Amino acid sequence: MNYIISDDGTVTIGQFDPEANQENSSLAPIVIEAESDDTLVQDGYVPLVSQIGTKKDTPLIEVPQNISVVTERQLDDRAPKTLNEALAYTPGIVTSAFGFDTRYDSFTIRGFDGVYNGVFRDGLRQFSGSSAVYRAEPYGVEGVEILKGPSSTLYGASSSGGFANIVTKRPTKERLREVEFIAGNNKRFQGNFDFSDAIDDEETIKYRLTGVVRDSETDLPGYNDNRTYIAPVIEWKPTEDTKLTVLTEYMDSQTGGTAFFYNDANGITDLYSGHEDWNDFDHEQYRLGYEFEHRFNDTFTFRQNTRYANVDINLEYAYRQGAGGSIQNAGLAVEEQETFVIDNHLITSVDTGPVKHTLVTGFDYGTNEYEQRQGFGAIGGVITMNPALDVDQEQDQIGIYMHDSLAWRKWRLNAGVRYDFLDAETKNNTGTIKQDEEEMSWQLGLSYVTDFGLVPFANYSTSFTPNVGSLVGGAPAAPTVGEQMEAGVKYEFLNDNAVIQASVFQIDQEDGVVFDSSSGLNVQVQQDMRSRGFELEAVATLTEGLSLNAAYAYTDVEIKDGPSGTVGKQVSGIPLHTFSSYVDYEFQNSTLRGLGISGGVRYFGESEGNDQNTINNDERYFFDAALRYDLGEISNKLEGAEFKINANNLFDKDGQICASGSCYKDEGRTVQASLRYRF
Repeated sequence: MNYIISDDGTVTIGQFDPEANQENSSLAPIVIEAESDDTLVQDGYVPLVSQIGTKKDTPLIEVPQNISVVTERQLDDRAPKTLNEALAYTPGIVTSAFGFDTRYDSFTIRGFDGVYNGVFRDGLRQFSGSSAVYRAEPYGVEGVEILKGPSSTLYGASSSGGFANIVTKRPTKERLREVEFIAGNNKRFQGNFDFSDAIDDEETIKYRLTGVVRDSETDLPGYNDNRTYIAPVIEWKPTEDTKLTVLTEYMDSQTGGTAFFYNDANGITDLYSGHEDWNDFDHEQYRLGYEFEHRFNDTFTFRQNTRYANVDINLEYAYRQGAGGSIQNAGLAVEEQETFVIDNHLITSVDTGPVKHTLVTGFDYGTNEYEQRQGFGAIGGVITMNPALDVDQEQDQIGIYMHDSLAWRKWRLNAGVRYDFLDAETKNNTGTIKQDEEEMSWQLGLSYVTDFGLVPFANYSTSFTPNVGSLVGGAPAAPTVGEQMEAGVKYEFLNDNAVIQASVFQIDQEDGVVFDSSSGLNVQVQQDMRSRGFELEAVATLTEGLSLNAAYAYTDVEIKDGPSGTVGKQVSGIPLHTFSSYVDYEFQNSTLRGLGISGGVRYFGESEGNDQNTINNDERYFFDAALRYDLGEISNKLEGAEFKINANNLFDKDGQICASGSCYKDEGRTVQASLRYRF
């Protein structure tokens, strides 16, 4: 299976020599109607074409970098409740280091933290502070792209391990009307709706409106998981060469204030830290932005993407101290974060002799205002705010970049360079600290597209990432820098919808911001880390009704410089070995037509429980399963209706996991049934 992207944006899939991609020729192929500015072209479990690796429509098989994608079909089959669950079957990503905790989308990519600098939305960075962290509603997502390794050249500030790009649902080509009701254990009740259609007869204006209302308890007493979410999207396309998409969202969530259990010298206990009268995490966020594109001619295309966003949190939590956790105290965190990001770039397509260039030149700007207030007291008493923990921070970052994708015969070369300027000011009780930084990042990647589906590749890339918030004592963290060397191979089955990729890598990071508990307090510090490993992934959707993805990762993360007793040790919470596989089968021509069954397994090997490596985590494994049935097979009157049951952690494994010296419990078995109707 290979691809041609023609001038009119049609993606052609067929079997042909890869050199045909340069000549724009076609063979008797299968044609998928897809506009060139579609964010993500996918077929079942298999991603085909995306802009994530180059900021232009590119077959993912050709990009000289490891990219994983959680497609819309995977999301639909697994029905994840959080972004963590959506990423659970992705190689190199660990979502379980902190057990059950729905307050944040907390994960690592290739051993590096992803929650603060590793989440993008529609190609733009999401700034995140200590607890003022933007969250994702999986029902409002049509795919998650995971770009592995430092990627500052095109995207600026991001995690050294890479980032997950959340792709918002856009207006569909055909009219969509969907309503869904979900009920599950822990008194979980949820309603979803998703509508998309053209507003005018010429179909130049389209909309999509997605919403969620949820009321739910959890395994933990007094820990709720409630949400109201609505995301209107308007698309205006007056001509084939011009398009404006306005993307908006409002989300109000309430969860428990803590998912933490009291830890003693022997590890975790069964004593929950939360208190029923002081256990609320109120989280409100909204965003407003747009994506504009205009194609001047065959040579020049201009794009401008922008977003304003705000997140406001009020976190009430309890914690235990003293012998046996007998003393229960209260904490309060109030934070607000206001951000604006904009990315402008010009895509230039030119030829220099036999070499085809697609040059992306642009500049982006991001500004962030972050406020944090914290206080402590007794349960039922007065909370005293501590001025020593106040943080007021403003950051402005400007990036200028140039990236060239060159194609010559079967060779593909990506080369890019970027220069960043940071101007930041942090105010605390001791005064004002200013930061004025400059840094250059660059990338070089090469791949060779054979005519039998095999694509070897190699790359080198660097990153530069200013950090939001402050370290212990109130001083701002230094920017984090990283560099990666990676080599691998991708294989695309020419006659089947299936792809396999494998890669080896090493990432060196300086001044990463991590949590350390060696002093008895869980505080943010900076340390240098080295991660090296191997990743293997296979995805397929076959005509016989079988879809699958399988992943294995070996991740070895060593602390090169950090707090006393940690140098030379393994980073906590990161297993050396992880494996996952999810298989879905939909019965075809038989009496069971309309029935779909699926199941998956997630395995996490042994890991360290603290950065001093004095606590060890046992291996863990979880099984998931799902069953669905198209009720239209029973009667034509039920056409468009589907019943589905999803179960996570089917065998109710509820062990413990420790990271950064603190221990947590895994979420027990969850079961939810849904009835969906499309009309």
